[in-house]
Amino acid sequence: MPRLQKLPKVVFRLMRLPPRVIYALGLGSIMGRLVLLLTTRGRKTGRQYITPLQFAKDRNHLLLGSMRGKEADWYRNIVADPHVSVQLGSRQFEAVAEPIEDPEQITDFLELRLSRHPRMIASMLRAEGLAPPWTREKLAGYARQIAVVAIPVSKSYVEPEESRISD
Repeated sequence: MPRLQKLPKVVFRLMRLPPRVIYALGLGSIMGRLVLLLTTRGRKTGRQYITPLQFAKDRNHLLLGSMRGKEADWYRNIVADPHVSVQLGSRQFEAVAEPIEDPEQITDFLELRLSRHPRMIASMLRAEGLAPPWTREKLAGYARQIAVVAIPVSKSYVEPEESRISD
């Protein structure tokens, strides 16, 4: 079990507040470089839940990772109902999210995130007890503990400059 997964849910709920406030103030273009707002339907309640999440863009998908693994509420909601709404900067669109089960694809996601945001991802990996250097083998071991979701984006979608990851 990932170390960060052991944190109480209240910690994760508190971390969601600043991005949501920034988006609510109409400043989503600032947060949209790193964080999007994902709206899912609750698997038990049917209510809509908004979760700010970091993302990576790969080909025609937005990739979202959960350090809490498959226990994250937003991930479990997607498994129950994959229809989501995404707000990224000033753009909003509907999509059908696809959980990624293949450890190789999850390892690719980790490598992309590490190459794009080395300090931030390195801090998260250290918090999980992974020491550098982060080889593909180490990342593959960690990949089995996290959950990743792909959200397709249309060809007309243009992502914020900072989120682009070359193929």
